[in-house]
Amino acid sequence: MGIYTQLEIDFDLDIVEDFVNHYAVMCENLEPLIIDLNKAEKYEDNIRELFRIFHNLKSAGGFLKLDPIVKLSTLSEDVAEEARVVKGPASEEFIDWLLLISDQFELYRQDIEQDREYFSMLNPLIIKVPVNLER
Repeated sequence: MGIYTQLEIDFDLDIVEDFVNHYAVMCENLEPLIIDLNKAEKYEDNIRELFRIFHNLKSAGGFLKLDPIVKLSTLSEDVAEEARVVKGPASEEFIDWLLLISDQFELYRQDIEQDREYFSMLNPLIIKVPVNLER
């Protein structure tokens, strides 16, 4: 039984469909927000929006008991919280790491939509959290 099928069994179909739709929109929004972190004038708004997205993914993933999404979004939210006190712009290391995060969330989206039996493995480079968040 796949991830999507299990969600349909455990939760109301409307809740599952809303999650999948919102999750896809958030995944689409990640990359442009991340790339623009290299612009000082966009840094503050974009890091705030990224934090909000990670927080929403953590909450929704927790409600639906999607542990890989909860773990990834928790890590992402924690790092984004640290980055909120930095003035920016973001370092290349931080942007590259966030792009890995974005790719992983996209993999998880595909896993759900394609009703795969398990979530894809976590990219091991994600474990190496960047030290320098700003240039």
